[in-house]
Amino acid sequence: MAEQIEKKELPACPVETTLMLIGDKWKVLILRDLLPGKKRFGELKKSIGSVSQKVLTAQLRDMESNGLVTRTVYPEVPPRVEYDLTDLGKSLKPILDAMWDWGEEYKSTFES
Repeated sequence: MAEQIEKKELPACPVETTLMLIGDKWKVLILRDLLPGKKRFGELKKSIGSVSQKVLTAQLRDMESNGLVTRTVYPEVPPRVEYDLTDLGKSLKPILDAMWDWGEEYKSTFES
């Protein structure tokens, strides 16, 4: 599994660092879907769409190890697990908003 990134391993370029943390298609969609609040694994899988359970699990674990997501397990039968963004994860909202705006503008160039 992905190990927590140590400071000495981070790229010198801040853009590269950001891409390393959220540059995967699934991670951006996970962030998008967790911005409104906590979600259970099944809710995330359903809202994201075609991601496999294995890939979603790996991406969530990686994001958790990098401090972007928290995982809470409730002692119930069957077990309930919820995912939520940390403050660090929530701080990515302006980046996602900018991506949304850019995507809308790009799409509008083809709809005219």
